[in-house]
Amino acid sequence: MLKINYNYIKIIVLVLLVGFLFAFSNQRNKTRLVGEPNIKFLGENQLFITESNVSKLLIQNLEPVSKQPKDIIDLNALESALKSNPMIKQAEVFMSVNGTLSAEIEQKRPIARVNTNASYYIDDEGGFMPLSYNYAARVPLVTGNIKKNKLKTVFQFAKVVDEDDFLKKHVIEIRQNDDNTIDFKIRKSDFTVHVGTLKQLEKKINNFKAFYQKAFKDQILDRYAIVNLKFDKQVICTKK
Repeated sequence: MLKINYNYIKIIVLVLLVGFLFAFSNQRNKTRLVGEPNIKFLGENQLFITESNVSKLLIQNLEPVSKQPKDIIDLNALESALKSNPMIKQAEVFMSVNGTLSAEIEQKRPIARVNTNASYYIDDEGGFMPLSYNYAARVPLVTGNIKKNKLKTVFQFAKVVDEDDFLKKHVIEIRQNDDNTIDFKIRKSDFTVHVGTLKQLEKKINNFKAFYQKAFKDQILDRYAIVNLKFDKQVICTKK
């Protein structure tokens, strides 16, 4: 007579039960509806695009992301949609086991604003950034001969301004001339500063700082129409 091993049968039943519960739980988790996305902005620059703007970008198959089953959400597609926005520098989208969709957003940072036939920002990597309906950055205006596909020279100068405390405080306008040379204007003064090319720019800027401090101390800044930095060894001023 065959002896039945009840312990062995119990183990088999237990394994089958655990497997069934796991499969049931996994299927239920996949079909769990996704709630409203949790959006987090990284860094200090959180003004140009809002949570509402980001939520509108989180679209898949022409339907809102929220209230969809987890298993049809394509996180890579959502990241690509966010990164395609010209105000977003970097984006990461991920989902928790309970169906919470989260997005971490790093916005672009403008350092200058082009103000010609077209208006847009130049970001801190030299790229294009549209104006925002939510916030206007206090950055120098860029005028003159400017084209979106030829921002290298004006970006290089704007970057120097952005990284220098003195220039960032005083420079209000950067002009790129037809020959690709640079002029600028400063706050509370109406003279034009001719920089010329960007060769030996650091030396030219140091010369200007020395001139400004002396002229400001002597209260004679308003006497000048042009301050010429083209010659790296001296500052040549033209009076009004």
